[in-house]
Amino acid sequence: MNRLLFLSALGLTTAGAAAQQTERPNVIFLVADDLGYGDLSCYGAQRVQTPAVDSVAQAGIRFTDAHAVASTSTPSRYSLLTGEYSFRRPDTGVAAGNAALIIRPDQYTLADAFRAQGYATAALGKWHLGLGAQTGKQDWNGEIAPGPADLGFDYSYIMAATADRVPCVYIENGRVANLDPAAPIEVSYRQNFPGEPTGRENPELLTKLRPSHGHDQSIVNGISRIGYMKGGGRALWQDESIADSIVSHAVAFMEREAGKRPFFMYLCTNDVHVPRYPADRFRGKSPMGLRGDAILQFDWTVGRITEALRRLGIAENTLLVITSDNGPVLDDGYADRAEELAGGHKPGGPFRGGKYSAFEAGTTVPFIVSWPGRIEGGRTDSALVSHVDALASMASLVGTQLPQGAGPDSRDCLDTWLGRRAGGQRDYVVTTGNNRNLEVRTEEWKYIEPRQGGPMVNWGPKIETGNSREPQLYRRTGGNDERRNVAAEHPDLVRQFQEVAARVKAGAAQ
Repeated sequence: MNRLLFLSALGLTTAGAAAQQTERPNVIFLVADDLGYGDLSCYGAQRVQTPAVDSVAQAGIRFTDAHAVASTSTPSRYSLLTGEYSFRRPDTGVAAGNAALIIRPDQYTLADAFRAQGYATAALGKWHLGLGAQTGKQDWNGEIAPGPADLGFDYSYIMAATADRVPCVYIENGRVANLDPAAPIEVSYRQNFPGEPTGRENPELLTKLRPSHGHDQSIVNGISRIGYMKGGGRALWQDESIADSIVSHAVAFMEREAGKRPFFMYLCTNDVHVPRYPADRFRGKSPMGLRGDAILQFDWTVGRITEALRRLGIAENTLLVITSDNGPVLDDGYADRAEELAGGHKPGGPFRGGKYSAFEAGTTVPFIVSWPGRIEGGRTDSALVSHVDALASMASLVGTQLPQGAGPDSRDCLDTWLGRRAGGQRDYVVTTGNNRNLEVRTEEWKYIEPRQGGPMVNWGPKIETGNSREPQLYRRTGGNDERRNVAAEHPDLVRQFQEVAARVKAGAAQ
């Protein structure tokens, strides 16, 4: 039974009575990559200005205590789309570019919730959730399935993984875009192909960026990557045009659907992930070098999307969410001088840690919700917010009844997201660092489970892991900011947090 028939058999492809009474706005989730809480001027950045994002925040609600589920990309995105904590699955680590599809085709997704109500759905930009039925067995020169089409997306134009991982091609509706028959594509994460240059052995070919650690395998567009790739020809991307390509396809999708039916767009930028090599018009425009330039390019993307909404006459009926997949990192593998040029800029804002970390900056992310005419603008909200609630909250928005077992960790927090109530709808949020142990956050406290490992990320980035063999408890009010572990002073509170973590692991209702 195909996916549409399967959903129809469950009674989930037609609007019910509840859906007929709801508004049907277009919905865009605009997800940045490795953009920190402190990387936007509306969140306090001084050395870079983001006027397009600031304008959206001024028209909507800027949340100050919002969290991705994980401090790295693949598990974070998995949870956002499925409403399930990624730690429940052993295969939700950072995915290679030839990983099999991680979300199973029989899982219910955020796209399914919209599609059930007649929405057009699209996934654009960074994917990083695997493709195909078996790792390393994809036919990059033919149909690549299963993929986004099997997860509720009508249209997709995606990067298989990240810009620093092969294959360096776009995949449109399950096939490599602009496939070059004269240069068939081969991909391996085990060994190089005979005669193919690498960054390690052929540094003279690195004309744009050189690695600072790792990232010294196949060379594409003068930049070495993770993994090995052969072929591609005219299908290979140019890093300096990635943002332009993603935006142009996003706008084209909006133009096709505007006025016909409402749409849901999962739009994921490459910025500000490494390798950072933005378009010529942005390079040199920031005092923070290429990473700062990439933030400017992200802001341009936001501006292009909001401009298209206005031009198409649909801005007033579009719910726009701007966020990031996890916290920030400066040196993540390329010699782009991000650490040297940051100056006084704090990409994680006031928080400790960063990408990969169990500390706050690992998962505390920008989160802005705008819906002109429906949300009172210019507001700041300190309510606890989690990406994992996207599925239940958006299903509530459009009137979709989730099937039994869908989004097991997702809660309907729509009233919080739309600013309809004072205070949040969550008593706590659950997050994970790079080693999958849990952290539990309330408004006042942060608990980090004991974990093995050293205090610093050990492969290059200068980021604290948050690892400790002892339980960690930090008071989030009064200026503690994860600097003094008070677990020994509050044993009863530690036990309560341990019980919460145990219940979450067991799948108990939150």
